[in-house]
Amino acid sequence: MASIKLIADSGATKAEWCLLHNGKKKTIFTQGISPYFLNTEQIIDLLRQELLPKLKKIEIEEIYYYGTGCANIQNSKSVKKALLTVFKGARAEVTHDLMAAARSLCGHKKGMACILGTGSNTCYYDGKKIVKNSPGIGYALGDEGSGAYLGKKVIQYYLYNTFDDELRGRFDLTYMTNASEILENVYKKPMPNRYLASFAKFLAENRGHYMIENIIEDGLNDFFFQHLCKFRETWLMPVNFVGSVAFGFKDVLQHLCNCYEFELGKVIKAPMEGLIDYHR
Repeated sequence: MASIKLIADSGATKAEWCLLHNGKKKTIFTQGISPYFLNTEQIIDLLRQELLPKLKKIEIEEIYYYGTGCANIQNSKSVKKALLTVFKGARAEVTHDLMAAARSLCGHKKGMACILGTGSNTCYYDGKKIVKNSPGIGYALGDEGSGAYLGKKVIQYYLYNTFDDELRGRFDLTYMTNASEILENVYKKPMPNRYLASFAKFLAENRGHYMIENIIEDGLNDFFFQHLCKFRETWLMPVNFVGSVAFGFKDVLQHLCNCYEFELGKVIKAPMEGLIDYHR
């Protein structure tokens, strides 16, 4: 009889959990878990409040957790401790979101796997492990092409009065905010990366305007130039993407791949379906 498995894909903004039990799957969403912003006790509280009640006392045997920030050993230990505290007796594998992308997009085959969501990352995966990885330096210094990176550009255009009257009016109607409130959220409140990424939606909702198209193409081009161009393998095999930004701006990814002479592979919104196939 197959063991009862729980697979988690957690970004900074939201976490998707899939329970595999008796040949069926059940999907649960909770808020995201970033161990850079939440300590072990806070993660335990989140799991007990948002996840446990929806599992209805099912005894979990195996947990496969893929999460943002979990490439850092201390963060990984913190998340694992929280999981084993809440799910006593379970076995848990905790690894990072880039491994989720690689396993979901490539399965057991070689390939380039990229994340373009709230954050961004890329790697060359040999079918078993990540062999080469572009260094992740976070939203403040890097994360080119991510939701946080693109959202930061939107805010810059707004605060510097670069938007024309039409776009400025649309921004005001959409967000009903002001400069002091924006700066307060970015510099004083928790999870500024999530806040910045919320403005990327403005780009998706206003496609066609030349300023919007410039922000999208420039932001994604920065990802191609700073990350994909550093890998020899990028020219040898398809480049695969996962994440809401990649999925939303697939046409721009295709255009940039044509310009750089890369082959665009899979573009999916979330890794869960691929992870279910991998762990079955």
